[in-house]
Amino acid sequence: MGNITGFKPEGIIPAVITPLTGDGRFSEKAMRKLLNYLIEGGVHGLFIVGSTGEFYGLSPEEKRDIFNITMDETKGRVPVYAGTSGITTRETVMLTQIAEECGVDAVSILTPMFVTPSQDQLIRHYHTVALNTGLPVLLYNNPPKTSVSLAPASVATLAEVPNIVGIKDSSGDMTITAEYIRLTRHMKDFSVLAGRDTLIFGALCYGAAGSIAACANVAPRLCADIYERFMAGDLKGSLGAQFTLAPLRLAFTLGTFPAVIKESLNMLGIEAGPCMEPAGPLTDEERLKLRKVLTDMGLLK
Repeated sequence: MGNITGFKPEGIIPAVITPLTGDGRFSEKAMRKLLNYLIEGGVHGLFIVGSTGEFYGLSPEEKRDIFNITMDETKGRVPVYAGTSGITTRETVMLTQIAEECGVDAVSILTPMFVTPSQDQLIRHYHTVALNTGLPVLLYNNPPKTSVSLAPASVATLAEVPNIVGIKDSSGDMTITAEYIRLTRHMKDFSVLAGRDTLIFGALCYGAAGSIAACANVAPRLCADIYERFMAGDLKGSLGAQFTLAPLRLAFTLGTFPAVIKESLNMLGIEAGPCMEPAGPLTDEERLKLRKVLTDMGLLK
């Protein structure tokens, strides 16, 4: 059967942070500023309320608010992907329907976490969600965070569902990414996207359609360059951009995720604010190291 939505996930799509005020509330003003910074930086889509967007700490009402504000500010300039991940199928369907009411272009759905469903149960989960929405659905594999992995064979099965249009793979395991691509490559309308920012170039070499990248919050132009140079046949330039980006992704170990992204944006003058507690700010020493990374990359003067 395959994708009947005609929607193709491709290019560099930042996994957008959720800016917060000092007291931990969603900052609409900072979000609007950030979205424009990203679009002006040349990104090809926006993925909101994902892992980097601290989806786990937002109520359904807050998510609706963020979806609506993003749609209002983006005004169709690039596609908007909304994270609608839940632990149960019921919760995931509910969040997906909220996103659909807000008019987003597609949803991205992480495997459940805490529970460890079998592959058959994962297939049923995604099948049920896809049946209950008219939106294109992007599967999302992130075993380092969820302890649940979508097997390549399961992805090949789900790729047959009409509105399941691709997968984001944050496993960091190129064998898994390559298997997703190999098993779905006969389907012109199923996209595999890299979810590990150090492997964008490698995934593109295998035939990935792009990347959903946390680092693109901070360095949208540089991330877009990896993709655009690759598509233009400039492999050397693409790899050069990938190597320039690598130290930022490797700096994620400074502090609790997504603190490095938020602190980087704060340094660049975009008021990302704090992370949701218990994830706290960087120490002064960590901040100095991060500032050096951003300076060496040419992002900070």
